Amino acid sequence: MTRPSTQDEYLAGLVPDSVRATSFSRRGLLRGSLLAAGIPALLAACGDGGAAGGGGGGGGAQVTLGSNFSDPVPVKTMDAMVAAAQKAQSISIKLNKVDHTTFQNNINNYLQGSPDDVFSWFSGYRMQFFASQGLAGDISDVWSTIGADYTDAFKKASTGEDGKQYLVPTTYGPWAVFYRKSLFAERGYQAPTTLDEMTALATQMQTDGLVPIAFADKEGWPAMGTFDQLNMRINGYQFHVDLMAGKEAWTDPKVKQVFDTWRGLLPFHQADSLGRTWQEAATGVVNKTSGMMLIGSFIGQQFPDADQDDIDFFNFPEVDPAVGADAVEAPLDGFMMSKRPRNEDGAKKLLTFFGSPENGTVQTTIDPSAIAANTKSDQSKYTALQLKCAEFVSSAKSISQFMDRDTRPDFASTVMIPSLQSFLQNPADVDGLLTSIESQKKSIFAS
Repeated sequence: MTRPSTQDEYLAGLVPDSVRATSFSRRGLLRGSLLAAGIPALLAACGDGGAAGGGGGGGGAQVTLGSNFSDPVPVKTMDAMVAAAQKAQSISIKLNKVDHTTFQNNINNYLQGSPDDVFSWFSGYRMQFFASQGLAGDISDVWSTIGADYTDAFKKASTGEDGKQYLVPTTYGPWAVFYRKSLFAERGYQAPTTLDEMTALATQMQTDGLVPIAFADKEGWPAMGTFDQLNMRINGYQFHVDLMAGKEAWTDPKVKQVFDTWRGLLPFHQADSLGRTWQEAATGVVNKTSGMMLIGSFIGQQFPDADQDDIDFFNFPEVDPAVGADAVEAPLDGFMMSKRPRNEDGAKKLLTFFGSPENGTVQTTIDPSAIAANTKSDQSKYTALQLKCAEFVSSAKSISQFMDRDTRPDFASTVMIPSLQSFLQNPADVDGLLTSIESQKKSIFAS
């Protein structure tokens, strides 16, 4: 799974002008006007071998592919996927590699302009939102070919509000608390199963001179993962998804309990998180200066190949025995087709390959942090971590997609990013914070 690089990816270009005008802050609107002034062409200009015409297809037998894979391991993975697809489907692919943040920042303008035939994107609300705006192509016929290889849950996550499919899922990775096995063995640490045990472990790590919990939120999204885990552990999966859908009030005492519990854990978190990227925080786990980190399995991309077998994780601990810990967060990534591809036949051939067992094997072999969504992909070469991740997700009772995918993109970007960062800076005024979130939620979800 590839994550964004900055919080700005959510703003301005993420949602259509009609929604942005009613929902975004003054700052967001200003940023949106700057994008509208001529930045859409960046998607082509920043690409490595980008297609002409803002990333649009080149016609003929060629298929254009817009990729937001920008970290070293994902880039290597994408190159291998393209090579395999060209060979398997006898198609020519023009790959438009774009910096991850630039791609995210300009996605709405990109889709309304001259997008590539196929582009990388995400499941959940973020897929459904663009499908409902008419900015994505119906690929239900592709699903008639690949559907038997996917679980019902993955098909649901790829389906729009109209019942049609708009995404081919390729990989996923769970969020959990990751650590180095060798560090735990050296120090005699045991993976906790309850929040009290985790607090005791963090206290011991501090005594031992470690940063207990590596943490960063410069990009704006990592803190969402902590909220999601605590909310699901304290209030349960259904309350969490209803809260994300705007059906529950943020001023509910249940939500206040989440922030109060989080506040009690902050002394164990790495300080000055707003000035640090997740990659920088993960370095502490790699170098054994930090004991653990709540993050997605993509943390494996930061470890040298020789250390892959030293990565392990435990489920975020139980807080309330009545709620348990059987809800897991496992965001799903994949590919979509633009609304009017210049080479629709080629685009669907490419998407069919991306939905094949073979593609899943290509991706997960090169990127050991990823798990193939296709149930028939070869797992014989999976690392111990990949096998554990696959079992972890398959045994979960409920699976969430992550806050920025489970709720409206405008609410995630303009309300939750600044609100969570405000909490991290000033965790004392929870009541005022939640009143503000609820007020903004009502305005956005009413639009």
